[in-house]
Amino acid sequence: MLHHTPLIATIVAGLVAAFAMGALAHRLKVSPVAGYLFAGVLIGPFTPGYVADGKIATELAELGVILLMFGVGLHFSLKDLMSVRRIAVPGALVQMGSATAMGVALALMMGWTVAAGLVFGLALSVASTVVLLRALQSENLVETERGRIAVGWLIVEDLAMVMALVLLPVFAQMQAGNGAGGTDLLSAAIGTLVKVAGFAALMLIVGRRVIPWILHWTAHTGSRELFRLAVLAIALGVAFGAAYVFQVSFALGAFFAGMILGETQLSRRAAEESLPLRDAFAVLFFVSVGMLFDPSVILEQPVPLLATV
Repeated sequence: MLHHTPLIATIVAGLVAAFAMGALAHRLKVSPVAGYLFAGVLIGPFTPGYVADGKIATELAELGVILLMFGVGLHFSLKDLMSVRRIAVPGALVQMGSATAMGVALALMMGWTVAAGLVFGLALSVASTVVLLRALQSENLVETERGRIAVGWLIVEDLAMVMALVLLPVFAQMQAGNGAGGTDLLSAAIGTLVKVAGFAALMLIVGRRVIPWILHWTAHTGSRELFRLAVLAIALGVAFGAAYVFQVSFALGAFFAGMILGETQLSRRAAEESLPLRDAFAVLFFVSVGMLFDPSVILEQPVPLLATV
């Protein structure tokens, strides 16, 4: 009996296409990531043939980001994060500021508004967490000094982007003259900082006690299945709670959960248990990104595309 199952169809199409294109990329001695992205183009809405559900693919991609950032947090302690703050904080802020400014300048040259240019510039200023982490992991660089700086840099960018996403609507109202002003902008910024600080405090004070206790209790049950379920529940639960309650990104919430769990003796086992799902959903992330790409833009807008690159 046939049923309309967009979730199953999207997962199957994404994984099958990713395997085929990833194998081809490997054969051509190209990074498999390129194959995964091309697989997304093939099942996306801008090419003929089967079209996967874009909304479902995006949500599956979020799971990949959550699990990947959780895995990074398992190998990254709070001490590591603080040790690179002198480089990561000013470096990320200067890089984001300069990239955003160049994006705004390019947008104005193309006849866009300042508000549109700001969104465009912010999008260009943030590195892809998943792409960079996959590159670091493939070269075993996550736990090196350079890897710690890169991860710290990503965390600063994520925090800055949380702030930007909250302030953008207020800025748009100011541009439209709907009564929003500098006071609204300042109150929104303070509110965001309070939420981020509240989440960090909750994780450091409560999470440091509760999360390790849950995992240790589960490990003592002797059930591998229950332990694996506990790891996934912690990663996904903390990430969702961070986004729902504190308006912090899924990735940042998952990273904090992994970082807290990484201080326990069970961190290596937790990483091993979450690895298969982490890899599978990370692949679906790349597929979902490929689905967003419209090949016709290469012919229709070659100069702006080249300038953006």
